[in-house]
Amino acid sequence: MFRKTLISLLFLIYAPFSYAADGVTGIETYQIDKDHTNIMWYISHMGFSRTIGNFKEFEGTVDLNHDDPDKSKIYITIDTASISSGVEDLDRQLRSELFFDVEEYPTAIFESTDITLIEENSADVKGNFTMLGKTKEITLNVRFNKRAMDPILNRMRTGYSIKSSMKRSQWGMDQMLAFVSDEINITIEAEALKIDQ
Repeated sequence: MFRKTLISLLFLIYAPFSYAADGVTGIETYQIDKDHTNIMWYISHMGFSRTIGNFKEFEGTVDLNHDDPDKSKIYITIDTASISSGVEDLDRQLRSELFFDVEEYPTAIFESTDITLIEENSADVKGNFTMLGKTKEITLNVRFNKRAMDPILNRMRTGYSIKSSMKRSQWGMDQMLAFVSDEINITIEAEALKIDQ
């Protein structure tokens, strides 16, 4: 199965603003480094505490357009069956028809549509997020951490920290709202490697 995970990579798109002064031009294609990326989600358990989990399988690519950053492109897919809370019974429930219905909808997909620079090293990245057969717009707040040559792989590496939130009911995931919060908070720590062309 082609595996992947939430949103996570959109962060790459704002990087051109940060290092345009370095003389980088044209389009660079990056691929998310799954070994150095963690996509975490947080939900409220009846207000008592936050339940924390992540997605373990995902893939994504980013085309960074340094000449015209607004035309950069990001495409990410998530294997919804890879959701993990660390609690086996809860994971089974999350994969069921009550929530992600992974047999019917095995992937979630993000495609970027717009970038707005907030500061030198941060931007809001808007995009279409498709889950459970429904597509809605979400916004990721992306902070660019670093761009440098990886001394071991001898490839350009970039790093990002991302935050976002969404209401699951907008995608039809409206079961058990009295017990599990509608709002889902997302934090992503991600790295991506340039694809040599």
